[in-house]
Parts: sequence; C-alpha cells; structure tokens
Amino acid sequence: MNDRPSTNARPKVLAVIPARGGSKGVPGKNLAAVGGVPLVVRAVRACLAARHVTDVAVSTDDPAIAAAAAAAGAHVVVRPAAIAGDTATSEAAVLHALEGHADTDVVLLVQCTSPFLTHEDVDSVAAAVVVDGADTAVTVAPFHGFVWRESAQDGGEGMGHDKAFRPRRQDRPQDFLETGAAYAMDAEGFRTHRHRFFGHTALVRTDPARVLEIDDPHDLARARALAPLLDPARTPGHADVDAVVLDFDGTQTDDRVLIDSEGRELVAVHRGDGLGVAALRRAGLKLLILSTEQNPVVAARARKLQIPVLHGVDRKDLALKQWCEEQAVDPARVLYAGNDVNDLPCFSLVGWPVAVADAHDSVRAAARAVTATPGGEGAIREIAAWLLGPELHHTPSLNPTLHNSPAQ
Repeated sequence: MNDRPSTNARPKVLAVIPARGGSKGVPGKNLAAVGGVPLVVRAVRACLAARHVTDVAVSTDDPAIAAAAAAAGAHVVVRPAAIAGDTATSEAAVLHALEGHADTDVVLLVQCTSPFLTHEDVDSVAAAVVVDGADTAVTVAPFHGFVWRESAQDGGEGMGHDKAFRPRRQDRPQDFLETGAAYAMDAEGFRTHRHRFFGHTALVRTDPARVLEIDDPHDLARARALAPLLDPARTPGHADVDAVVLDFDGTQTDDRVLIDSEGRELVAVHRGDGLGVAALRRAGLKLLILSTEQNPVVAARARKLQIPVLHGVDRKDLALKQWCEEQAVDPARVLYAGNDVNDLPCFSLVGWPVAVADAHDSVRAAARAVTATPGGEGAIREIAAWLLGPELHHTPSLNPTLHNSPAQ
C-alpha cells in the first residue's frame, strides 16, 4: 500500500487521456462521435465531472483533437513524435504528461475508446488510491465466461478450466474482466515503476453492460446503437445553445411532396413548428434554414417564419461553417436538427446534433438528442420547448399548412 502522508490539502489528481491522431482500425477514431459527442470529449466530460479529479489533460499529436479537448475544458499536452507512433505505449504518454504536473499525487489513465465510462467510474478508481490507499486501481466487470485457446495438439483448450468438467457459475470463483477504461496509480510509484500495475492493485467494479472498447468500425457502430440506451437522457436548454439551424425536408415536413396536375409541388408543415420558431426568434437565438433543395417552397417557408435561409447548397457542412464564422457563433453552441444522411457532416460540426423521431437510423445513432415527434408533426416545436421551457411543451392540435411552389 502507498505511504503518501495524510494532509488536509486536497490531493492533486491528474487524469490523462491519451488520444493520438493516427488510428488504422478506425481512421479519426478519437474524434468519432458516439451519441453525438466525439469520443475524446466524452472522456474529458467524465473526468471533469469526477469529484476527486483536480486536473484533466489530453495527450495528443493531432491539432483537431487538441482543439476539441481544449473546447471541452481539458489541458492539452502536445505529444512528441517519439511517443506518438503505433508502437507507443499509453504509459509513455502518461509519464510525459506528468512532467508538466510535478505536484501530482495520483495519476489516472483514462481511455476515450471506452465510450460508456461514467464519471462515477472515474471517481471510484481515483478513490481507491486517494482514499483507500491502494497503489494502483483498475476498472473491472464481473465475468462468468469460459476462456478457450486453440491448440495444435488438442484443438480447443480450456484456459483456467478443465473442459471435461462444467461447474455451475455459482460454484466457480468470481472472475473479473479488465474493462480498459480507467486506471489509477500513485504518481510517485508510477514514476518509479513506469507501469500501470504495481504494489496493491484494487479492483473497481463497473457495470458490465457498459463494457465496450472501440477497436474497429463494428465496435463504433455498436457503440452508436447502444448510446440511446446507455447515455443519460438529456436535452439542451437555452444556456447550452446560441443558434438553431434547421434542415427542411423531412425535418420541418414529413418528407412527402404532393404534385398537382400542373407540376406544382406542395409540402405540409406544422403550425406548431411555426409557433416554436417564433418563440426562438423572440428569445434572441440566431436561426437558419439550411437545405440542399433549390426550391421556392423552402424560401417561402423561411419568409413566413421570418428567418434567413440557405438552400440549393451542395456542401451543407461548409455552408454551416461559413455561416457560424459570419455570425460569430461557436459551432459547439449550435443545435442542428436533421433527418437524413446528408445532415451527418453538419452533425459532426455542432455541439448539439438533433435527429427527429423518424430520422434515418444512422442519423439517430449520431445524434446527441432525438425528438419524440416525427418531422413535419411538431418536432421543431418540441425542440423549442427544450430550449425555452414548459410553456412550450404542449403543442396545440393544429392542422398542417400547405406550402406550394411553381413547377420545377
């Protein structure tokens, strides 16, 4: 056990998140979004919310990761090329980060490739060293499986068990799986041993349902599918958002187009959405309709709502980025509401990507929040209620309004 002296001063606990730019299995992995939030940002938020953590550092060689980490509130440690290659160890990154934090008492290694790590997990692994006096600690999950290995002589070979004997789970010793999510080490001991395990190692139990490490595209797809189930339900409030950008087809409409005998197109929009947009405008939020369709019906709806519109845009993400710069709006404080795959590039730019209830599966998976209401049926009114409060929660039963445009 560590013999760090007890003082009244709060121990310095540094959480280090290694996040290289290079990844062969999943290119750009550490900036990949799960639940609408980049992996590195999810890790930073978990560490910042942990009670025992006093400092959070992201070790990276990538400017984009550095920018995302800094915006999320972490200190960025620029990792030299010598410890940024494929063979570099996480320990090397942590030791390098410690050089700038000489007064650290306990250091954590937190992996952003474990997307469902919680701040409670981070706090528990830190407390095992800070409070309970362990030298090292690791997050683990109860494991009841039988492990096998292929053998040239016998085919499948039981590891740690006799394959001829199948004891019941309750008759076997409890095993634990290392989650790969979080580790804690006494800082002085770590500098000496230069490895994450030494001395007395505490096992910190976590929820096995949250154990997932992202190593390949299939892992990332699974994480995105699980995010709506495992992430705490949260919708943004006014304090989180400075601007709202709305897709049109399928978001403000039900994605259908009616065509009359003369070729005129008509779409149905919801009056409740108009009331929501008006409330957002009165609240001082910047608003924009952004659409790939070059269609007079989009412009007509924007005029009716009294908000600007950009339509006939090939690259919505580039247009959105330019608009944010012109409006001096931080993209991290933009809510973008969409429904289809052409909205995904915009999702990756903003802090609050929102999918309507009937959005494409990939869009729902990438969203940070999903409305309970389908597009064209009051989804924008619902978003306005998130931002502006309970007076907007109940959408009146209003008939859709038809907008038409000349034949194309």
